[in-house]
Amino acid sequence: MSGTPVPHTERRRRHTLYFLEWAADQRPVHLDTEVDMTRIQEHRAAARAEGTRVSVVSYLLHATGRVLARHPRANAVLAPGWPSALRRPRTLRFGEVTAKLALDRTLDGERTVLSALVPGLESASLQEIQDRVDRYRGADAGTLPEFKGVRMLGRLPVPLGRAAFAAALRSPRRRPEVFGTVSVSSLGHRDVDGFHSAGGTAVTLCAGRIIDRAVVRAGQVVPAPVMRLGLTFDHRVIDGATAADVLSDLRHSMEEFDDGSREGVPGPDLRGTDHDQRAARGLEQSPR
Repeated sequence: MSGTPVPHTERRRRHTLYFLEWAADQRPVHLDTEVDMTRIQEHRAAARAEGTRVSVVSYLLHATGRVLARHPRANAVLAPGWPSALRRPRTLRFGEVTAKLALDRTLDGERTVLSALVPGLESASLQEIQDRVDRYRGADAGTLPEFKGVRMLGRLPVPLGRAAFAAALRSPRRRPEVFGTVSVSSLGHRDVDGFHSAGGTAVTLCAGRIIDRAVVRAGQVVPAPVMRLGLTFDHRVIDGATAADVLSDLRHSMEEFDDGSREGVPGPDLRGTDHDQRAARGLEQSPR
């Protein structure tokens, strides 16, 4: 016979529960692809040989900033229809790319997810991104001033906590400084090949582990380090074609990674350009 269930009052995860209640209005659609990480793994190995550690998520953030700058439709938020239900649907596009990076951390002795903001990704260098990631991954990350709001939500009575969370997200113009413009999450440190999550932004990126898989190169099947990359998009903000362009551009940018530190190496192939930019150059999308 099973023992009596022990009730546990959630405190350190309240911000996550408030978020899930708020994000229920999203209309998520999921895409995924596989990224050949050979070039990035070579770059990481060269950096390690020089005494520098660069995490995989930093490469993803680096590529994300450049890609979303080329796809402004996806770096946006849905503007609320209030105060009138007759108000025209609108999206607000942002000029800066700010990632909301999900971190698995312990706060006051309880395991929880903290959301760390990494701004200016459209121009930040790989080292600048890594420095920010290292700051958030420190042992005392939960005490950083950036997470003061999370700590406060855990202390407030639930009705006040919900109200405070909703108030922080009420203005779409303040969304980048509160919630970011794109969500990024990684479970690559575990035996997870791929997953999907709706992070409350127009685009959410989810990285799985890197594992050797069979790929075809020059007609030959060879092993290569491959990472599954999931993209969830809010269908209220963008359509599938734009989301597919973003995912394709991300894949090519990571597979042909170049941070400008290696001479003689060509930059990334900017395939998957946004429809508006194609139209501006007089090009058309041809059906498959």
